[in-house]
Amino acid sequence: MILGIGSDLCDIRRIERSLERFGERFTGRIYTSGERAKCDGRATRAASYARRFAAKEACSKALGTGLRAGVFWRDMEVVNLPGGKPTLRLTGGALERLRRMVPEGHEAVVHVSLTDDPPLAQAFVVIEAVPRT
Repeated sequence: MILGIGSDLCDIRRIERSLERFGERFTGRIYTSGERAKCDGRATRAASYARRFAAKEACSKALGTGLRAGVFWRDMEVVNLPGGKPTLRLTGGALERLRRMVPEGHEAVVHVSLTDDPPLAQAFVVIEAVPRT
């Protein structure tokens, strides 16, 4: 069953300006160390950060809280599964919110779709509850 759906559209140029203006102060506030390492190694650095920014916004919407109620930027980390498929690893307030959403006898699966077509980056997040096996 679907528990939450979120989407977000992010202007890559806005992220690029934030990277130029605030540097590590910006990336350290929004992104985990793993995300920063991955993005900083990319030729399209700003687009990579923008996709993750959109994913975090979309996830906060799917959680039904936005970036409040104890849900913070670094509580949501875009990670890749072994085959390369993106997903989100939740910690802190985001994980606690997710746990409260999932019905007894189920577990959460977070589906993530990321794309960009400069100057825009986009993310969709679907949180699904599946019966435990």
